[in-house]
Amino acid sequence: MAATLPGFESAHPDLPGDRAEADFPDHKPRYTKGQAITEAARCLYCYDAPCIQACPTSINIPEFIRKIATGNVRGSARTIFDSNILGMSCARVCPVEVLCVGKCVFNHEDIPPVQIGRLQRYSTDMAFEKGWTFWTPGEPTGKRVAFAGAGPASLAAAHELRKQGHECVVFEKRSLPGGLNTTGVAPYKMIADASLAEVAWITESMGIEVRCGVEIGKDVTWDALLGEFDALFIGLGLGPDSHLGLGSDGLSGIIGGVEVIEKWKTGGPSMVEGVTDAVVIGGGNTSLDVVRELLVLGVPNVTLTYRRGVGAMPGYEHEWKYARVEGAEGSWNTQPVAFEQANGALSGVTCRRTESDPSDPSGRRLQEVAGSEFTIPAQLCVVAVGQGKLAELLGSIPGVELDWGKLKVDEDGRTTNPRVFGGGDVANGGKEVVNAAAEGKRAAHAIHQLLSGEGN
Repeated sequence: MAATLPGFESAHPDLPGDRAEADFPDHKPRYTKGQAITEAARCLYCYDAPCIQACPTSINIPEFIRKIATGNVRGSARTIFDSNILGMSCARVCPVEVLCVGKCVFNHEDIPPVQIGRLQRYSTDMAFEKGWTFWTPGEPTGKRVAFAGAGPASLAAAHELRKQGHECVVFEKRSLPGGLNTTGVAPYKMIADASLAEVAWITESMGIEVRCGVEIGKDVTWDALLGEFDALFIGLGLGPDSHLGLGSDGLSGIIGGVEVIEKWKTGGPSMVEGVTDAVVIGGGNTSLDVVRELLVLGVPNVTLTYRRGVGAMPGYEHEWKYARVEGAEGSWNTQPVAFEQANGALSGVTCRRTESDPSDPSGRRLQEVAGSEFTIPAQLCVVAVGQGKLAELLGSIPGVELDWGKLKVDEDGRTTNPRVFGGGDVANGGKEVVNAAAEGKRAAHAIHQLLSGEGN
């Protein structure tokens, strides 16, 4: 069963019903009422709970769990959404194993930790099913805020500002809002239907306007936005997939990691027909998602290559553990150097072994081992080595400074232009949905201070 929301199946005209992601099973199915109450009863309601400290949005986790145990699911959902309006998607996509669940005190007692993410999903899904809403827009202030990008950071900021009565208009170049929640989250965690349902739930009851199909820099300029609106929030995310530069342009069977996930989620071809061998290049979480997705789609042999050792992968250890159980292979200290082809299509990936460069005392710099070439058969290669920055677009915002291609912001999302704010991947370089939600909410408080004249 796909990871959708009962009663919230999407009818969006730009989201086909026969897309590949519908074939993915739900990674962490929703609890039944009995399961939720039983699991909630295990929580110790810790004083100074470490799970709260581990949550970037500081949800009062023991409180919302206690309310489940006492049958107050509406109150539980309210507690979650008070801190994180994207609590439904975060319940699905958060790496709870290294955040709240990873800090549960039971981990120190050799007892399974409380399954906080699944309990959060139980409450937030119930809120969606029942149509519960908890806020209405504040009294109009006459102030207007524009948002670049309709991802989690912008949505969190806009929702917070509407509670204060400020008008919010979100500009999104795609036909589908939601950012990577819609186009880039692994389908076994959350499919696009749920993301679009969340966007509608956040925006419609609060009167947040979302204008899709509007590309900033092409359809509207930064100067125009700053001329029409009192403040501007940048939540654009990152750029397109980075590439290896191995002369593979035009070769069938090579695609970027973010691009292929978007195809699976929004109706593009699955690209796995006739594929018996696939190689995924990279060591981050996107590469691990792609590995697991290829296995679900039926590719028999999936190999992850990474230029360092398995222990140095930036991706989460628990995700690689799951991938190994599902049948993935790993090729470590491996650097792709060429793509092999037959009849204009990919046939293999030639690699060299890598080792630490002895001239680098830090041990971080690598060198390729001469004569160590080997070829991994592949009819499909997914390159997941990161995404580019939007430096050119961001650099054209009046009065805004960049930090290595990222938007330079302070801890409250302020840029060097006092009317421009930002958060999410465009500023943090690529973190989790929950980080984007937290940064958007903090920036909203700073924007409200500006618009209300506080602190001046």
